[in-house]
Amino acid sequence: MVSVVYEAPDSIEGAISLLANADIPAKILAGGTDLIIQTNGSADESRLFVDVKRIDGMLDARLSADGLDLGPSMSCAEFTARDDIRKVFPGLVEAAYLIGSTQVQGRASLGGNLCNSSPAADTVPALVVNGAQCVIAGPGGERTVAAEEFMTGVGRNCMEKGELLKIIHLPTPAAKTSDAYLRFIPRTEMDIAVAGAGVSVTLDDDGTCTAARVAIGAVAPTVLLVSAAADALIGTKLDDDALQAAAAAASAASSPITDRRGTAEYRRQIVGVLVKRAARIAATRAKGN
Repeated sequence: MVSVVYEAPDSIEGAISLLANADIPAKILAGGTDLIIQTNGSADESRLFVDVKRIDGMLDARLSADGLDLGPSMSCAEFTARDDIRKVFPGLVEAAYLIGSTQVQGRASLGGNLCNSSPAADTVPALVVNGAQCVIAGPGGERTVAAEEFMTGVGRNCMEKGELLKIIHLPTPAAKTSDAYLRFIPRTEMDIAVAGAGVSVTLDDDGTCTAARVAIGAVAPTVLLVSAAADALIGTKLDDDALQAAAAAASAASSPITDRRGTAEYRRQIVGVLVKRAARIAATRAKGN
């Protein structure tokens, strides 16, 4: 039985102080959907929960000419209801919509999904392809880490003792740019990705791809930004040969495991297929932008 000490500071400084000075294991409570499960299986006799939802900005999403500043604790339900965000980042909104059930959506957050650092986290590939920057606050001040560098292993990330995720910033996409995220799961809903892929592409007036980012999930210890897959798309009109080359690069970059939900070989194949399909969807959307 775990004894939980609950604190709900109303400032970043207060949260940092609690986290940095805790003499028992401390966890940040954003939505809590994963935290509750982790605590039930914990061997720690005591644990500190620092609820950050009372801190200004943690529940907000501000869209401006500079991009999107997303509070890490904003629920997926609120996020996916924002049509203004969907118009700019449709793939990211789709990824957020895939997290759990309707009930879970009311509590789960993109920041929690990122900080939980599961290789199969649906929103992380979508954040990565959109160039998301993670602003981390701690005892030493603030630092910014690219989303693709935030995760360091299965269930691990780059944050140190006393640090917390303050904001996720996504820059405004260039003209004729859009994104898409796809995953494969064994069931029709409420499952963990066997493989996932996010793609963002920028097109010129002739339909040639001038920039791209490709990220894959659930096929390595962390979500991977696959530069070789993006390079296969850039300079092409995203024809079948280019898409197949991107798929092959994504499959080659992956290092999946075999478990009851799929073999390593199957995951390598599937992630390439998802990259091709996501690239097509992103390109169609980019043409509309």
